[in-house]
Formats: sequence, C-alpha cells, structure tokens
Amino acid sequence: MSRRIARVLLESPLPQLDRLFDYALPEELGEVPRGVRVRVPLRTAGRLVDAYVVEIAEEDDAERPLSSVETVVSTVPVLPDALYRLARRAAERAAGSASDILRLVIPKRQVRVEKAWKADAATPVPTPEMLTRSERVLGEYTRLNEILDGSGRAAVEAIPGMSEGRVRWSDVLAASAAQVLHSGASGILVVPDHRDLDRLLATLAEFVPDEAIVRFDSRQTNPDRYRAFLRSLEDAPCIVVGNRSAVYAPVRAGLIAIWDDGDPLLGEPLAPYVHARDAALLRQEQEDSALLLVGHTRTTDAERLVAHGWLDDVRAARRVLPKVLLSTQQELEQPTQRVHSSAFAAARRAVEEGPVLVQVARPGFSPTLVCADCRAPARCLPCGGPLGARHRGAVPICGWCGRSARAWHCPSCSSAQLRLAASGSERTADELGRAFPGVRVIIADGTHPVESVSDKPALVIATRGAEPLAENGYSAVILLDGSRMLQAPDLRIGESCLRWWSNAAALAAPGAPIHLVGVEGRVGRALATWNHSGFARDELSDRAPLHLPPVNRVALVEGLPASVERGLASLREIPLPPDAVLGPVPIDGDDERVRALVRFEYGAGSVVATTLRAAVVAEAVKRRRGRGQVRIPLSVRLDILDPEL
Repeated sequence: MSRRIARVLLESPLPQLDRLFDYALPEELGEVPRGVRVRVPLRTAGRLVDAYVVEIAEEDDAERPLSSVETVVSTVPVLPDALYRLARRAAERAAGSASDILRLVIPKRQVRVEKAWKADAATPVPTPEMLTRSERVLGEYTRLNEILDGSGRAAVEAIPGMSEGRVRWSDVLAASAAQVLHSGASGILVVPDHRDLDRLLATLAEFVPDEAIVRFDSRQTNPDRYRAFLRSLEDAPCIVVGNRSAVYAPVRAGLIAIWDDGDPLLGEPLAPYVHARDAALLRQEQEDSALLLVGHTRTTDAERLVAHGWLDDVRAARRVLPKVLLSTQQELEQPTQRVHSSAFAAARRAVEEGPVLVQVARPGFSPTLVCADCRAPARCLPCGGPLGARHRGAVPICGWCGRSARAWHCPSCSSAQLRLAASGSERTADELGRAFPGVRVIIADGTHPVESVSDKPALVIATRGAEPLAENGYSAVILLDGSRMLQAPDLRIGESCLRWWSNAAALAAPGAPIHLVGVEGRVGRALATWNHSGFARDELSDRAPLHLPPVNRVALVEGLPASVERGLASLREIPLPPDAVLGPVPIDGDDERVRALVRFEYGAGSVVATTLRAAVVAEAVKRRRGRGQVRIPLSVRLDILDPEL
C-alpha cells in the first residue's frame, strides 16, 4: 500500500535542519502543489513550523513512521523549482543554508493581497518607438546585440558623461531589458541603492510599458513587496528592477544585468553572505540567460572572468573619454592645502557657466580632531573612539559612543587644546563658500540628501556616492581628499577609490575638466587614461603571489578556539597548499573567540565549502546536545569583502 509524501524545506535558521524532511500528506488536504507554504510539526521541539513543499512523491513503505503535514498555509506556489535549485546552489557554494537565502527573497504572506491577486496579466510589448530607442542605444556598443540574442555573458563599460542625447548606464540596462521583453522573456536589473533604482525606473519608462515593470525594493511596504513578488510568479514576462535580492526573482529570465558590481551594497550582509554578482553567475549558468555586468569601472572579480574567457569585454564603438587632470601632493603649494591652484582656477571659471561638483571623503564639519600641541589623534577617554566636531567651536563628540568630551585632555602631553585635522563636507562648504562669495553652495551627503541640481551656477559639495545629478552635467568636477581615501586599510581600496572617482567624473558634461587633487601613481594614471581594465589586471597580478581574492577564494572561520581547530582539522584531508591556513588569531575586542582564514583555489571550492559546512552542522548539534557547553557556534563565511583581510 502506497501513500503520498511531501519533502519539505523547513523555515529554520538551524544549520542541521537545512535539508529536506519527509512528511505524510493526509487525504483531507487534497491536491498539494509543489512550492506552497505548509505548516508541519517539529518533533524535537513539539511545535509547528512553516515549511515549503519542494517535492511530492509516492512511497511504497506506508509503515514507515512519519509525521503528517498539519495544514496548507496557502495554495500559491511561492517557491518554484528553479528558485529552490538556485537557492540551494548558492547556499552550497557559500557553505550556508538555502532557507536563509529564501528568507531574503520570499516576502511574508499578505492574505488580503493574495486574495485580490489574479494571475492574468497581459503580455506587455514595447511600442515601435521604444524598440527604435533601444536599438539606437544598443547600436552604440560593439556586439552587445549578439550577447543578448545568444544568451552570452559580458562586462560592459558604461559611457561616461551627462548631456542631452548621451547614452547613460541606465539607458544600456533599459534598452537591453526592452529587447529581452520583446523576445518574450523577462529581465532582472539589479542596482546597489535607492538612488540608482529611482534613476533606472525613470529611464525604463521610456523603453518598456509601465505594466511590465516590477519593483523589488526594501523601502516598499510589506503588501507592495508581496504584490510585486506575486506578479513575478506569473507567466507574462516582466522586467524586475531592484536591489541585491532581486537577482533571485522567480521569473523566466532572459537577461540578468547588474550595475556597478563593485559597490559593497551588492554584498549581502546576512548569512550566507552571497554577493549578487555570484548569485547572478550561478543563475545565468542554470537558466542560460544573458548576463551583463555594467559599470564605469572594472572590478578585479569581473576582470578575472574576462581573462578566463567567461565574460566578453564589451565597449562602446565610439569611446569619448573624460578630460582628467592630475595634481600630485608635491605640486600643492602647502602641505595642508587641499585644492591645487589649477583646480581652483578651473572651478572659478566653470561656476560661471553651471554647477561645479566637489567630492570629499567624509560628511560633517571635521570628522577628526588632534591635539593642538603634539598632533596626537584626539580619542574619547571612555571608549577610545575618534573625536570630531559638528561645527566650528562645537563641543567634541565621539564618533563611536556619542559622548561629549567637554573636559578632554591629551594623554600624551596633557594639553587641553584641540585643532581640526580633517575637513568634512560641511567644513569644505564653509571654506569654499568664503572663497566663492555670492555663489550658491549645496551640501549633499547622508544627512543632506540631494537627488538633482539645476544648471544654475552652484558649488555642490558631496561625499562619495551621494553626488546629485546635474541636468546637463557638471561644468567641472573637483575630486578632493584622494590621498586620504587611499590610506584606508582595505585590500580593495584602490578599486574603491577608482570607482568613486570614476562615477563622479561620469557626471561631468562632455569636455568639462575633472581635477584629481593630490594623487599620483597607478590609481591616478588609471583614472586619467580611463584604463580601468588595465588597473584591474595589475591588481590581479599583484595579488596572485599572495593568493588573495579574487585570484583565490577565501573562507573566514570564527568561533571558540576548540571549535575553530576542529573545523580546520576537517580540512586536512583536502589537498590544500601548506600556507593555505592563516591563524587562528584572537578577534579584537572578543576575549573568547578566534578567527582563521583559509585560502583555496576555485576548483577546490565545492569540497572546501561542503567540509566546512559539515563542521558547522557538527558544532551546532554538539551545542544542542550539550545544552550550552558550546556557547558560541562555529561560523563560516566565504568570499569575504572584509577590509580586515
């Protein structure tokens, strides 16, 4: 005698439960489709938990003791098979749990939205005018049409510059989406933040019908998120636009495009920490869709794939390079000078014609203070954090704990006097406002968000990444604090600075001067020559002898010393290089835990991830059986972007 069973994936953060469990399906539940939400009993805890039905099967052994599915929560199949397979592959590559990925993708059920939903959307078709516009944009690039038609993969260099009729990065993504939609498939467009999302949505309105656009946005209300998710489940093609989790949208994708894949916002901060680019690569391979990594710069990750022939290098047929001028630190008249005389003169001329963009490193008035006598960095006495000033003459405030330092004294020389050591956006605006009397000064940073500015003369002081758009581009761009940015203890700081500067330079009007102040060397030359792929190749060659990412993959293993040692011991049967493991070493600020790094080649990725995942599960089971004897579980994170690396 046979019976129906359901193999379900439990919604649980426990790593030992990240597998399929068999449950009997009672006859009274009727037909239960794959992918629906159900509630099942969890024997070990004596409670009901939510789960997804992944498989339905017939079992001959009806005598095997099985718990039964308690109830079907909803008849909507929110977990299609393709989405489950993608989540499972991404989790296995990252030594994580598929349920953790699905928790980021599938919104909580909204009963009213679900009841009102009707899966009867008509197939949207771009108008002839929209198709003509998209063909014009795609015609600016060599072989981009072939990539889209042949489900190819490419790293696409966006054309810098802002002016009427100029092709922008959002035009490239929108035109590609229009072509895919015209072929009857869906497209997924992934951008780092809400500013990019709003700009792309405004551009898409010119290329595809409004009813074809589906927005995946963390700013949406829960009903709106669920409504968008249900629309992506329909057979009618659509264009999904959103942040990093949009890469998992359950559509039949003919295109996956990512803008600015070097932006850290595309790295998932929650376990299993899968970067949107890695998820897109897995999905492209699984679904045979087209894949585009579009950016003004080229990340080392993308350049490695280009070097291996996995990505094609696609550039504009007519490259119009920005006019970048370098001034080294030695050319500055004074050591404390921030603006070179040539850049200052260019800004004075340009501000008569339109807005001038000045990019600075940090927000605020003075993010750091030093002792006026010995120049030692001013630190908060209770916590050791850096002291800063919100305005001239303000009481110093700690950047970590927020305490005021009214009675501060220097622990080195006992002086009670402070001086400003760095200029933030507000102090720069104050200084330039006095140097440019009568000129409007606009501050754009996290505290003062500005989306766009007019073409009227103005000085726009913006932190990196917060630069507003100018209608027809900036008449000049001044990039300050470059040498300070490059001093950050980050493996990828050269890439990051080049990306920040290039994105700001791309906002300039055609022919407008772009001044990079106080920077020389390889990064400065790469910006001046607009040779981002060459810079990425040089970075890769420098990292190769050290086996640093992305030349090799890296796993970060953290936990109690005994747990980490057991996890590392499990890797000894794998043929890794002798110097593959670095550490373990104590974690700063943590008296109990340690961390270690494991470097390995891509070919060993599967076995390393599987082995470390097994160690995580073993430690989790041991903690549960020991009822607290192992208080801190072992954690593993692959392909880290941590600056501490």
